[in-house]
Amino acid sequence: MEYAYEKEQFRQQTELMGIGRKIKRGMCWYPINVGRSYYNALNQLVVEVERREDKEIEHLFEYGRPVCFFTQELSGKLNYLNFVATVNYVDEDRMVVIFPNVDALFMLQRSEVLGVQLYFDETSYRLMFEALKQVISAKNNRLAELRDIFHGTQPASTFSFQPVRFPWLNCTQEEAVNKVLHAKDVAIVHGPPGTGKTTTLVEAIYETLHRENQVLVCAQSNMAVDWISEKLVDRGVSVLRIGNPSRVNDKMLSFTYERRFESHPDYTQLWSIRKAIRELYGRIRKSSDREQIRTKINSLKDRATELEIRINEALFSEARVIACTLVGSANRILTGQKFGTVFIDEAAQALEAACWIAIRKADRVILAGDHCQLPPTVKDPQALRAGLGYTLMQSIVKNRPETVSLLKVQYRMNDEIMRFSSNWFYGGMLESAPEVKYRSILDFDTPIEWVNTEGMDCNEEFVGENYGRINKPEAELSVAQLKAYILKIGKERFLEEKIDVGLISPYKAQVQYLRQLIRKDNFFKPYRSAITINTVDGFQGQERDVILISLVRANEEGQIGFLNDLRRMNVAITRARMKLIILGDVSTLTRHTFYAELYRYIEDLH
Repeated sequence: MEYAYEKEQFRQQTELMGIGRKIKRGMCWYPINVGRSYYNALNQLVVEVERREDKEIEHLFEYGRPVCFFTQELSGKLNYLNFVATVNYVDEDRMVVIFPNVDALFMLQRSEVLGVQLYFDETSYRLMFEALKQVISAKNNRLAELRDIFHGTQPASTFSFQPVRFPWLNCTQEEAVNKVLHAKDVAIVHGPPGTGKTTTLVEAIYETLHRENQVLVCAQSNMAVDWISEKLVDRGVSVLRIGNPSRVNDKMLSFTYERRFESHPDYTQLWSIRKAIRELYGRIRKSSDREQIRTKINSLKDRATELEIRINEALFSEARVIACTLVGSANRILTGQKFGTVFIDEAAQALEAACWIAIRKADRVILAGDHCQLPPTVKDPQALRAGLGYTLMQSIVKNRPETVSLLKVQYRMNDEIMRFSSNWFYGGMLESAPEVKYRSILDFDTPIEWVNTEGMDCNEEFVGENYGRINKPEAELSVAQLKAYILKIGKERFLEEKIDVGLISPYKAQVQYLRQLIRKDNFFKPYRSAITINTVDGFQGQERDVILISLVRANEEGQIGFLNDLRRMNVAITRARMKLIILGDVSTLTRHTFYAELYRYIEDLH
């Protein structure tokens, strides 16, 4: 259902949506400059493109996503060039794109003013369908066993040996690592906000590598893969990153497959052979002796394949961790590779079908994440109702609770900020580490407050499907609140102590409006680098000293739309270390029990 829905949405966007809206939504760059084209280390024809305008708009292009190119007629009609390319590398305004062949490049060079937009991602769906088919039909093998342990009647088994001590971890982290080491089939590290899930997972991977030669580490997004890879590299583990990192820094790039491939001693020889093959292909059309050239091409190709295999074997034998996204685990360079253990981070944000792509390669599965935070992205409301958003992690937590370890000590928030989330989502099980329990910026400050916008003419407006709602007066009030708080701290102190701030709203339109307000206001000039403005999803995994949340919804009917997804709110209210300010219309929001309880909790603190 999701596949059909997304395909149809893409068709409509392509055919009906104006170019301006596509640019605003970050799915299109127009116009673009086309830069140089060359063959990269993996012998792929790549082309550099750069956007010329609208550079402040955040875009959705990332490594591995398919794209298509177009030109625009005077009438405004778009003509799409007849090929699909793939993003190989992207930063703010520049992209390197892999082209399917030289003909596609000629097509591009013949066109005048060009644009590029995201294309429907057929590959990810194809891989998910394949994986599901294989899992459903599996019989008498390890895949069938894992399926029946996760979903059926077969119990999960464990190894028995003395627990290992980790004096540098807290008790619940130590228990979690031991549960991972003792698991024969599956273990789950459940990490609420700020409880050191990544630290625990890195430790578990490090310890597993004392027992296994190599492990596979995956996550749903490139960003999550980068994050865990970076921590492993800091720990001295040799990582081979399949695919390109999302935040491109040199430390990350140095352990990508492409970089490692390039720096192998045999690479220069391989490069010259490939160059020779391309030149021979160029000569074949003009030459009378085609057979001889073909024979030469074939023998060079064999030599190139031999070298490729040799370099590959060297890269894989050196690496202890192979890191990639779930979809990336189906990359052709991993064909036939098997692993003792697969670790899946941010497992609560991954569709079950995507998890199985990677699980097929392993004998044992370790999941880490928090199913009380952000769910996977499901676009079709019907698919969501039919259960697509219910993750593998949730199934295992429900069917095999004995495999779950909950991390209980949090190191991020003032205790009063944490307490509500702990009571509502984690059965009151969390505790604050002594060093953060009473942390605050100002003496006698209330760590958490709710600014009630009721009766202040803060009304919401609807601004179209993808953006949902906006509430301009509330955005202006949020900015005024931030200004007042910076003045209260003192401008010098704010800069000296490098205090950082997050402005969060569940709605994209509100986020864009807040960015505009901060950009236009000279007061914020010295502090801009310390202020991040984003949606809740954009803040996943991050934290700031001060957080302001603009809830936007204000109407007579008490309609709160997707603020009903309380997991998103859990993420929002747990980003703050020392100060949390919520802005919202109490009369609209408190018709929902969660917000009524939250408001009461905050009032009782004052």
